[in-house]
This record gives sequence, C-alpha cells and structure tokens, in this order.
Amino acid sequence: MLQPSRKQSERPERTASVSGRAWLMLALATVGFAVNFWAWALLSPLGPRFKDSLGLSSFQQSLLVAVPVVVGSLGRIPVGALTDRFGGRVMFPLVSAAAIVPVLYLGLAGHSSLAALLAGGFFLGIGGTAFAVGVPFVNAWFPPERRGLAIGIFGAGMGGTAISALTTVNLVKAHSMATPFLITAGVLAVYAVVAALVLRDAPGRPVPTEPLSRRLTATLRLPVTWQASALYAVAFGGYVAFSVYLPTYLRTGYGLTQADAANRMAGFVLLAVAMRPVGGWMSDRIGPVRVLAGSLAAVLAGALAQSFTPALAPAGTIAFLAMAAALGAASGAVFALVALLAPANMVGSVTGVVGAAGGLGGFIPPLVMGTLYGAYGSYAIGLALLAVVAAAALTFTGTGVRHALGRRAPADRAH
Repeated sequence: MLQPSRKQSERPERTASVSGRAWLMLALATVGFAVNFWAWALLSPLGPRFKDSLGLSSFQQSLLVAVPVVVGSLGRIPVGALTDRFGGRVMFPLVSAAAIVPVLYLGLAGHSSLAALLAGGFFLGIGGTAFAVGVPFVNAWFPPERRGLAIGIFGAGMGGTAISALTTVNLVKAHSMATPFLITAGVLAVYAVVAALVLRDAPGRPVPTEPLSRRLTATLRLPVTWQASALYAVAFGGYVAFSVYLPTYLRTGYGLTQADAANRMAGFVLLAVAMRPVGGWMSDRIGPVRVLAGSLAAVLAGALAQSFTPALAPAGTIAFLAMAAALGAASGAVFALVALLAPANMVGSVTGVVGAAGGLGGFIPPLVMGTLYGAYGSYAIGLALLAVVAAAALTFTGTGVRHALGRRAPADRAH
C-alpha cells in the first residue's frame, strides 16, 4: 500500500525547484554544524593521553569523553524549541559564540585534573546542540520532497568529529595542549560573525506562538517523536559511541598507537558522514523504511562479526566500515522520516527531542564498554549487546514505523 503512494509522489519530486539562496543557507548551516561538532569532539582523541597522564581508570576515561555527549544531547531539547521560535539566524551565532568559552577554558586551564576536564566537558556539550538548530533551519528552506537530501547533506556536518580526530593529537604533539583548542575557538568566532551577517531564515517560516512548555508537551505527544527517537538512539547513538570510544577500543583491544587509532576513527567517521546524505537521498526515492531496514541489518551483521574480535585486517576493518556506512545512512533516513511526519511548525522541537535521544544513545555505550572491559577484559559482550539492539530496532522499523507511514499515505492521497 505504501509504495504506490511513494511512486505517485516521485514525479513532482524531480521537478521541484530550489533557489540558489536555499543551497547557500544549507552550505552555511552545514559548515556551522561541522565547526560546532569539531569543538564538541575535542576531548575524545585525547582520552588515552589523559588516561596515562592523570592515571584514570577505564570508567573514568569513558566518563570523560561521554560527558560532552550527554550535555550536548539534552541541550538539544530546549535549543530545538528555541530555534522554532527565534530561527536559525539567531541561534546559530549564539550557540557558536557560547561554545568558545569552554573550548578556551579546556585549552588554557581545564586539563590538569579529572574534575577540571569534566567541568569543561560539561559546557563543551553546547557545541553538540547545533544539530537542533540546523535541522529546522534547513527544513524550512526546502520543499518536502527535497528535505531528505537537504537534511542528509546538513547531517554530513557531523564530520567535524573527523577534523578533531585528524588534527587534535598531532597539534598537541607538535605544539602544545592549548593549540587545538585555540584554533577551534578562533574558527568558532569567525563562523559566529559570518553567520550573524549572512544567515537568513526562510521566507514564510512558521513561527509558533505558544509558550515553550506547551510546545514541548505537544511535541512529546506526537508518535513520530518517539518513533524517530528510538531509531536515532541506535543510528546516531551508535555513530557517536564509536566516534568517541573507537580510539580507546583500538588501542586497548588491538594495541594500536594513539595516532593510528585516531586516524582509523577518522576513517570510520568520514564514511559515516559520506553515507548520511546518501541515506537521505535514498529515503526520498524509496522511502525511509527500506533504508532503515537495510542499514540496521548491516549494523546487526557487523556487530555480530566484531564481537568475535577478528583480526583487524581485513575482517575487523570490513566489519567496522560496514557499520559506519550503515549508521550514517540510517541517521539520514531518520530525519527524512521526521520531515515526512512532523508538523512544519514543530520540526525544531521534534528534532531537539530526537537529537537528544541520539546523543544519549551515544552516551551509554562507552560507559558500558569501559565497565565490561574492566570486569571481563573483553569487548565481546558490548558488541553482542549492540547486535541485540540493532535487531530490536530492525523489528520496530518493519512494524510500528511502517504502519505509521502507511496511515499517512491515505491522507496524502486525500490532499
């Protein structure tokens, strides 16, 4: 029932025009997302270094890299709602400028103890909230039939974590601990100024008038909020978990050097980033359910394979790259689903909750992996748990999510 409705809607999809200004706004938003995510991920590549210099346990190291994730995730809920109200033109410069403070603190003074790092990491989470600004901002500039691709392209800004992985350790070795933080703070400042001068909200953008608390309550009553949150907790949460914990996993489990582990993590991130717009584009063509189902099946297979801790070359590398591609595509498909099912004036609020779920999905696995490794000296159980979660998400996609889109199809035909 669902597919004929999708096919009938494909003809106008291909003829829908998008202005040059919309593409410019998309490009600026993507750059802003990447810059803020670069800041958000600064502590992860340095986790092994802090473990050695401060004598941290596996759990303490996991907590250190996870704190910015959880704060950035929960912060997306109010930031998404505020973006619905004030628009990306206000919120992008504001978030970028606010992230400068913890970046400078960590680089200049906040890296001498675990307590100082946790305090700086808490406020570093501000950078992670940029995602909840960009999705409603981009969504308003594009017609529904192009939003999967547009939001997927914007989502590629999560590659800012790869910038951090590729540069942070090398800059510290070549110069000083402060260097990567000072550079990132400078880039954030430049972007905040450019965004304030150039960014514009889409003409006719729906602006809610209800109080924030009422809008959040209404958001939590929408079925799509919970459906997309569950899937994004697996898709983006898996990506975040690997992006913050993979250097530790590779160094501990395979004996790689800190620099080699960080570079391999960057490869994982870049593939996931490249696949995110592909997932959005495919969702525009064949529907998000099919993209999610195929992606989650690949995560399930990759996690099962890696749970046996095969040799890194080639089996382990293939398993990780397959999971990277699948998690990226699934992340793009989730927000294609949001674009289809969320009311236009609530996209920011829905995005905030869904984004928070994704970030929280990335907060828990590093703590679990660190705890399990400390108890058993192996990561196998943690990867087996990922396979179980992927299987549950795959089942949910084929039942609840498919039915939700099926209920929407008759309404589309009626209009």
